[in-house]
This record gives sequence, C-alpha cells and structure tokens, in this order.
Amino acid sequence: MRLATYLLPRVLAALVTLLGVSVLVFLSLRLLPGGYADILLGPFVTPEARAVIAQRYGLDQPLVVQYLRWVWAMLGGDFGVSMVTQRPVIDELLRRAPVTLQLALIALVLALAVGYPLGVLSGVRAASRRKRRDFGRVIGAMGASVPDFVLGSVLIFVFSVWSLWFRVGGYVPLGVDPVGNLRTMLLPGLTLSVFGVALILRTTRDAVLRVMTEPHITAAVARGASPGAIIRRHILRNAAIPVVTVVATYFGFLLGGAVIVEVLFSVPGVGLYIFNGLLNRDYAIVQAGVLLAAMVFITINMLADVLYALIDPRVGVSR
Repeated sequence: MRLATYLLPRVLAALVTLLGVSVLVFLSLRLLPGGYADILLGPFVTPEARAVIAQRYGLDQPLVVQYLRWVWAMLGGDFGVSMVTQRPVIDELLRRAPVTLQLALIALVLALAVGYPLGVLSGVRAASRRKRRDFGRVIGAMGASVPDFVLGSVLIFVFSVWSLWFRVGGYVPLGVDPVGNLRTMLLPGLTLSVFGVALILRTTRDAVLRVMTEPHITAAVARGASPGAIIRRHILRNAAIPVVTVVATYFGFLLGGAVIVEVLFSVPGVGLYIFNGLLNRDYAIVQAGVLLAAMVFITINMLADVLYALIDPRVGVSR
C-alpha cells in the first residue's frame, strides 16, 4: 500500500509528460520547412502532386484531427507505416532496438567501471585534504565538456588510419560474428561512455563527500573501524541514491537513441532510423520513435524511484 501511494503520483506525472511529448513532437514536425512531397519529388513537385500525397496520408486534415487519429491508433497498437518503405514503423523499431540496447549497455558498463571507482576514490581523497581540487574535478570537467561528435570524429580519424584491432563502420550482428561485432561497437560505445564517466564520477564524488561529513561516519572512526570497512559498510550504500539517479537518467538517454553517435559510426540502431526519418520528413517514424524513447526514459526513472525505496526505506516515507 505504501509503495502504491509512493508510485501513483509518478505514474500520473509520467502520463502527463507523455501527453506533452506527443503534442510537442507532432507540432514540431509540422512546423519544419518542407514535407514528404518536397523531399520525394524535390523541385519538380507540383501543387497537384502535393495534394495527392497529402490526401493519401491524411495530411490534408486539420491538425487536431490528425493528432487525435494518431493518438487513437497508437492506443490500439498501431504506430503507423513508413512513407518511404511502406513497412510498419513498430516492426522496424523492434528490429533495430537490440542494436541500440547493446550500444547503451557497452557505454553504461564502461562508464560505471571507470566513473564509479574514480568517484569514490576522488571523494575519499578530497575529504582527507583541506584543498579539495583533485583529479576527480579535472576528469569530470574534461569529460563533460567534450561533445560526442568531436570525440567520435577524432576516434574515427585515428582508427581509420591505424586500425589497432578496432573497425570503423561495417556493422556485423552479434549473433553472426561476436568478435566482429565488438570490433565495430566498442568505439561508439567508448564515445558515449566519456560523458557518462564524467557524470557518474562527479556525482559519486559529491555524494561521498556529503556522506563523510555525517555523524555516523565520525562514530565509526571513533570506534576504530578500518577505512575499508567504513567505505564498504557506510559510505557506498548511503552515497548510492544520487548515483542511481544519474545512472538511470544516463541509461534512459542512451536507450532513447544516441542519434549523433549512431549516425557518425553508421550503427543501424533506433537513433539512425529516426534521423533518416527526420531527413525524409517521414512523420510516422519520428513521432513513434520520439514517443517510445520518452516512454523508455520515463519507465527507467520510475524503476529508479522503486530502487531508491529498496536501498533506503526512508526515501519512500519522506517523499
């Protein structure tokens, strides 16, 4: 009962957020210059041809009617058909989702493996010194300030000239060739993980610093507990909640489609599919892709809320 009371406001907020996202993406696409007819026929499009295409896809209806028809179809499980390929959008998204999921998992594992230990170490070192400027802030600032497309472009240049076992482009499915798949997926995963390393490192460092000022840490030191025991038993668990928040947000961002990285490295995932749909003014692809990405992001954050309550029951009571 307490968990239901804790989650009910979040479910309602998620529904309102999805409604807002649907309205925003629907109107934004209609405000873009040009349309599917202009992309398909180019400068040779005539008013008659534009009218035929608009009638075929229902684009001649008022915007309110188009929006309500789209939402009603989605509630029935119909996410539309691509104007270019004439295939159901949901089938294409499901086919490409495992690729984006693998890329997101690679980036998340790399970010956690590097960022979390460095954040704990940086927080402990900073708490033991009067001068708190250390490598944690430097790495965090550098990682957060380098855009994905810049780092990705540098990696593409370097590993196109010197392969060093990695391969740029030429995606191979994991089930066909696991080694070849990793050779193509590690570089885009590394590109995405740099920002995650900075984010997790800085969050963990600040959380550790905050926890180490609490009275129970002083009491543990006074009892003669070893530094390793204090870190394991007191610091890591109490500093986990903000880290869970950041990890959930970062993973939701990755699953939502790392568009720039997928386009740079020609990774056939959801992000590249939505990007091509946007170029072609394929409304069904962009609308369904953005809305599903928002659903994934919101769901992951709701699961993070449940995890908060499991890590620290006081969170559910106080919120």
